[in-house]
Amino acid sequence: MNKQELVMMEFRDLFNKMVWLNKSKMEDRLKGHKPSEVHCIEYIEKNVDPNVTKLAESLYMTKGAISKLTKKLMEKGLIECYQKSENKKEIYFRLTEQGKEIYNIHEDLHQEFQERDKDIFEQVTEEQLESMRSFMKKYSQHLDAEIKKRGLEIN
Repeated sequence: MNKQELVMMEFRDLFNKMVWLNKSKMEDRLKGHKPSEVHCIEYIEKNVDPNVTKLAESLYMTKGAISKLTKKLMEKGLIECYQKSENKKEIYFRLTEQGKEIYNIHEDLHQEFQERDKDIFEQVTEEQLESMRSFMKKYSQHLDAEIKKRGLEIN
């Protein structure tokens, strides 16, 4: 196995371990909410004027899937839609109080996981962290180019 294959295998293994380790706590605290719902809630809270297009692009889902997801979140009373007076065509989303509760639980869990993993990150130098971030950014840009080259637009 070459180094590139090893890196990719280790990335997948690391990601799978994180998901597995965090899964039971996430499911317990976020009962009845799927990861896609929670990530949609997170995006809505952290971004200005989120709409179907922005959500689709950010979450790598189709606009149709986002429409279904936001409809479900509205039915659960977690988000609501609004329009701007200057643009009556576009529909935007914001969290309800109940949606903010889910968002806060999710943020608390991320904080808890960061605290759990703090020791390992304290052993990594700033240069190492920057090198890792630089690689991830380059790889992400490469994947963006591949997505564009294949015409895999979010529809």
